[in-house]
Amino acid sequence: MMGGFLQALSSLAIVVFSVCTMLAVGLGHTLREILGPMLDWRGVVRALVVNFVLVPLLAYGVVQVVPLDRSYATGLLLIATAAGAPFLMRLTAAAGGNMPLSASLTMLLVPATVLFMPLVAPLVAPDARVSPAAIALPLLWTMMLPLGAGLYVRARHQRLAERLGPWPGKLARVALAVLAVATLGANFEGVVRIINTGAILAPLLLILGAFGIGWVFGREYRGGHVVLGLGTGQRNIAAAMVVATQGVGDPNIVVMVVVSSLVEFAVLFPIAWLLARRGRRQRPLRHGRMVRA
Repeated sequence: MMGGFLQALSSLAIVVFSVCTMLAVGLGHTLREILGPMLDWRGVVRALVVNFVLVPLLAYGVVQVVPLDRSYATGLLLIATAAGAPFLMRLTAAAGGNMPLSASLTMLLVPATVLFMPLVAPLVAPDARVSPAAIALPLLWTMMLPLGAGLYVRARHQRLAERLGPWPGKLARVALAVLAVATLGANFEGVVRIINTGAILAPLLLILGAFGIGWVFGREYRGGHVVLGLGTGQRNIAAAMVVATQGVGDPNIVVMVVVSSLVEFAVLFPIAWLLARRGRRQRPLRHGRMVRA
């Protein structure tokens, strides 16, 4: 009974967090700011290769090194093939990073994930049966439409956008806290089982390695290493969960996806806060002018 309630609460928190985060980005930025980085085809190709070639290869390497049950390995590979998530905006804000670039990366990776996952899911999980629409529709409703609504309000009613601007971000922070607690509570036994078997090392290596890959390849724009690092480390849990639950249905795969999401929280938010502190320290006065990190 309690487990079902916590699972439903977790699902609701994901929706509220996604909608509020994307709405806040739309209210706070212009369409030109968000789409501008996509005009650089080299940056676009780099982001796609990092997220859909290098990270899956990294996951394959992790599976070869860390002894895993087949279902756990499948869950980890699903996580590696899913990119683009609304949590990136919150991570970028926590790190003091480039928010328009963060929104651009999300808008690039979400459609790419919708096209990519149905193609590779049968290779990762031969029993998977999932359509692009099953992945695309939840992401469309919770990410693209709120972003578009926020952009529209800012373009047509800027004063209203300025008044509304702080509230979606506040609601998103509350939803994020609820999500973390509810997800852990609903899947506590599975989390403990993965910790006891040592399988938690696999998502830890994947998330840290993905962040490192994004950091190295993300220096095209000012602050791009922060955004691409966090954006590559942050996998699209929603898309992976759609495939795990609707396409496969193996509970151990679902548990690995859930545990990977908790590892992301535990790893990437502290990294974001450390990056913010590092950025503040690296802005000393030089010759009377402030120097950005």
